[in-house]
Amino acid sequence: MAILQDILYKVAIRAVAGNTAVEVRDLQIDSRRVSAGSVFIAIKGATTDGHQFVDTAIEKGAVAVIIESMPAQTREGITYIHVQNSASAAGFMAHSFYGSPSERVKLVGVTGTNGKTTIATLLYKLFTQLGYTCGLLSTVQNHIGSEVVAATHTTPDAISLNAMLKQMADAGCTHVFMETSSHALHQDRVAGLKYAGGLFSNITHDHLDYHKTFEEYIRVKKSFFDNLPSGAFAISNADDKRGAVMLQ
Repeated sequence: MAILQDILYKVAIRAVAGNTAVEVRDLQIDSRRVSAGSVFIAIKGATTDGHQFVDTAIEKGAVAVIIESMPAQTREGITYIHVQNSASAAGFMAHSFYGSPSERVKLVGVTGTNGKTTIATLLYKLFTQLGYTCGLLSTVQNHIGSEVVAATHTTPDAISLNAMLKQMADAGCTHVFMETSSHALHQDRVAGLKYAGGLFSNITHDHLDYHKTFEEYIRVKKSFFDNLPSGAFAISNADDKRGAVMLQ
């Protein structure tokens, strides 16, 4: 549980209609999972726009909605938060809602076209062998210490991701190794996370069905390193033609 205004302070807000002191039970980006006390975050996806389901979410008990455009009419008793970017807002809100879990562990992101799973898994196993309690977020499977948790995406949605990081921190994990895909970066699924460092493996012409151009693909990958905290480390594969670009 949280108070809405307490999880909004890092979100780029354009307008507010309603009470921000309401109690929040959970955050949802899927209207089908909304229940009494939820905040529904309407995100524009590649094929579906969450704004189409705002009324459905309210009818199912949402106390607040996060939207990128304010409706002509608002409902009494519902809080409307007009934001610049709903996907980014979901990341920052989820991070605050779950107690800033990435700040409780050393979170290391691994990005690149190939090798993400291998590198993240090897680091997880290496640090585990060194005696650390570690977490792993990968395409194949996730680990909370020695517990194996099924994986659904290379990088989960922002809410699931922060919930998982909280479980890892609560379980005593000190290090978490995480695949960070270009799709997740572009869709702001990792917004709000504090990384201790990042690694770049390589980049090839895969995934251009999504990114459209190779230059855009490179830009998205590079944005991960551009947004690392000043004290974070960055390791890049110098054998890749774009390895040096990532650190510029």
